[in-house]
Amino acid sequence: MTAPRISTVLWPTQPWPEAADTWRRAEEMGFHHAWVYDHIAWRGTTPWYDAYATLAAAAAVTSRVRIGTLVTSPNFRHPVPAAHAIKTIDQVSGGRLTVGIGSGGTRRASDAGVLGGPEWAPAERAGRFAEWTDLLGRLLSAPGTTHEGTFYSAREVAAGPGGVQRPRVPFVIAGDGPRGMRVAARHGAGWVTSGHQEGREPLEVVRSRLAALDAACEAEGREIAGRVLLTGFSGEPWLESVESFADLAGRYAALGITEIVLHWPRPGTPWEADMTVFEKIAADAGRR
Repeated sequence: MTAPRISTVLWPTQPWPEAADTWRRAEEMGFHHAWVYDHIAWRGTTPWYDAYATLAAAAAVTSRVRIGTLVTSPNFRHPVPAAHAIKTIDQVSGGRLTVGIGSGGTRRASDAGVLGGPEWAPAERAGRFAEWTDLLGRLLSAPGTTHEGTFYSAREVAAGPGGVQRPRVPFVIAGDGPRGMRVAARHGAGWVTSGHQEGREPLEVVRSRLAALDAACEAEGREIAGRVLLTGFSGEPWLESVESFADLAGRYAALGITEIVLHWPRPGTPWEADMTVFEKIAADAGRR
């Protein structure tokens, strides 16, 4: 059993250059990924700075840590300008970008429906997610793209691959249902879940979802190496102590989780935690 990599998700709420210091610190602490949420105003929190602009700035002040969205979605981004920004950030970072992609939340206080129009039914949201991800992949890897789809169009986009990584920037796909699993199996270098489901133990939730992911990968004839767990939503005491973290990390590693993402401690919120414990966990992971 290989110990999972440890990453963090940062809150895009600090003004620059204060935020720059946090990104540098995340790199110095040895995290594998430093992720950022991609919303307009997560659960109504403001200020909430743009994820893509933040990643471009973070890429310029770091040199080793991988950076990425966790996750970006069709809620307010079209694949064509998203691909253009992604290729730019990959260039600025020297090939350190990973793009997390999901179907998007349904909270209007975050970004669902922020562009107006009718609310998307679950089937439409799933369809947009699948089409958005497929088109984004083509835009990032093909020399030219034309697409007339159900939800998105792209006409003679002749941007070329553009990014540093080949054949394109890697995708980490968030999808817990059957259709989301198929999107992950088809396009993902990694898959991400929170393990949260009302009325069920998180370990059992992740165990069953990993089994479903394996089945989807077998059906697609592909393997996904990255199995990412986003902590902080299932009530488990990840940052209660170093020992508590080590116990949970071992349990999830035994299931096949390869990366564990911790929220950067945020005072006055459900993600408040002892910064000393957080630093010790990062230091222990860096010594492996």
